[in-house]
Amino acid sequence: QVQLVESGGGLVQAGGSLRLSCAASELTFRTYNMGWFRQAPGKEREFVASISWSGGSTDYADSVKGRFTISRDNAKNTVYLQMNSLKTEDTAVYYCAATPRYGTGQYENGYWGQGTQVTVSS
Repeated sequence: QVQLVESGGGLVQAGGSLRLSCAASELTFRTYNMGWFRQAPGKEREFVASISWSGGSTDYADSVKGRFTISRDNAKNTVYLQMNSLKTEDTAVYYCAATPRYGTGQYENGYWGQGTQVTVSS
């Protein structure tokens, strides 16, 4: 059974940093593109960042460009999200997701983790 397990969330002051991790199991990790999404209270889930199966291509939401960095370690079946200069509006539950390299590219039909809470205080 495929599992994606996020960790690294917590409470941090505005301007601080956190690094999220997402460990995958029972998945041929190197053949999946990986993404991070977030959902704030009362809001729809939104895209944060994605990274291709090889790590050679990344994409970011405009709201996090220059502050967040996505990376992956295929040897460890893990994807990371380094979050710097955090703002109160970054407060949300953060989810990682996987979609097959040769699939539609749509994460909605892929695998999802349970999420990790990130709270940024002012």
